[in-house]
Amino acid sequence: MFALATPTNAQGGWALDQGVMIRNGRADTGAMFRGMLSYGITEDVQASVSFPAVFASAPLAPARTTSLMPGTGDFEAILAWRFHRRGADVGTRFESTAYGGIIQPGPQEPPEILGTLRKAPGVWTAVATGLASRSHYLWGGLGYTRFADSQGDRRPDLLFYSLAWGYRPRVWRKDYPHWDWRVFTELTGENSTRARQGRLEVAGTGGHQIFVGPSTLGIYKNYAIEAGMQFPVFRQVGARHQREKFRFAVNLAYFF
Repeated sequence: MFALATPTNAQGGWALDQGVMIRNGRADTGAMFRGMLSYGITEDVQASVSFPAVFASAPLAPARTTSLMPGTGDFEAILAWRFHRRGADVGTRFESTAYGGIIQPGPQEPPEILGTLRKAPGVWTAVATGLASRSHYLWGGLGYTRFADSQGDRRPDLLFYSLAWGYRPRVWRKDYPHWDWRVFTELTGENSTRARQGRLEVAGTGGHQIFVGPSTLGIYKNYAIEAGMQFPVFRQVGARHQREKFRFAVNLAYFF
C-alpha cells in the first residue's frame, strides 16, 4: 500500500486502480482520490498514468504517501522495468524493479507556502528489490523526486525510502472462488529539502519523518482491495508544516 515493491503487470494486461488517501494533521485533514491506469508492455515492463482529485488540503510536510500513486494534486506518468528476476525455489523469486516518472502539476493548488510557488514539472525515480514467495514478502525501496526551477521558485526535493514485510498464512492461501489475503507491516521515510522562492530557501519548510503501520491485501478473481494505516515514529519537520498524526489509504483494483 505505502512501500515500493517489485511486481509488474502481465504482458498485455491492464489494471485500473482507484484509491483514497487521508493525511490527518494537528488541525487540518487532507483527503484525495487518485486513479491509475497501468499496462504491461512485457511481463517485465509496465507503463502507468495517474490522475488526482483533491477534496481537502492540509499544510503537511511533502510526502509520497503511497509508492505508485503520490498523495499530491499532480498528474504522473511512470515506466517500470523489472530488470532482475531469479527463482530461488518453487513459488519463490528474488527480483528488482526500477521506476522512472514525469510529474505534471495539476490545477488544484496545495495549501499555504507551496501554493504560492510558480509551478514547474518534475521527475521521480526509484528502485525496489526483494523476495516474494507463497508465504513471505520482503521488499526494500528508495526513491527521489525533484522539480524544475520556475523563475527562482522550486518545490522541495523529496527522498523516499521504504521497507515492507508481508505474511500469507497457509489457511489464507486459497484459489478462486475464495478470497486470497495477506497482511503487511510497512515502514516509509521521507526527507524533504526546503522550498525555494525567489531563489531563496523558505524558512520553516522541509524536514524528515518516518511512518510505520499495518496493511492488508485481498485478491478475488480479477479484483483486489488493499488498505492500510500508518503512524509517525519520528517527526522533525519545519514550523510551517503541521505535525501529521496518521495516514490512511484504501485502493480498489480491477485487472483486465
